Amino acid sequence: MTLTANEHFHFETPDRSNGDRASEIEMDRQGPTIRLHLWLETDEGVFFGAGRALLLAKIEEHGSLKKAAEDLGMSYRAAWGKIRATEKVLGFRLIAQNGCKRGGHRLTEHGLLFKKKFFLWFHEVEKEALRKAEEIFPWPVQSYEEKPPSKLLQSLLALSMSLYPLEALIEAAV
Repeated sequence: MTLTANEHFHFETPDRSNGDRASEIEMDRQGPTIRLHLWLETDEGVFFGAGRALLLAKIEEHGSLKKAAEDLGMSYRAAWGKIRATEKVLGFRLIAQNGCKRGGHRLTEHGLLFKKKFFLWFHEVEKEALRKAEEIFPWPVQSYEEKPPSKLLQSLLALSMSLYPLEALIEAAV
């Protein structure tokens, strides 16, 4: 079934006894979370997406491609290959060495601008997706940024900020 922009599904109130997926979503007080995967590609494949934007952000944070790759759980070679593939498609450098070979890396002006523009595009698309989801679906939706942290993340945050880590972990579990 294809809907036009002005048509909407008519949602009936789900019968909670039949165990359908709609009733599970309705019972979730937070509602579903909008998740998007956006990337740019050519005929050869992906040349830039959220992963590469995050890699650029980590290079900027650490001043090092090696540390950025480690932080993201990827090999230096994989990170280097992704950066080079993107630079080849774009026709300009995204990163440059800081002086000597062991001086680390920094983002070029093009790298800074491209990272900024990608995150801006992602944010704008997510805002529009959230607006449309709120308009179309019968339950409340939230952006990924609005999603409350999981119980595990809350425990880890409490643990990291406490002088008495065991007490923080027990408190968070209660």
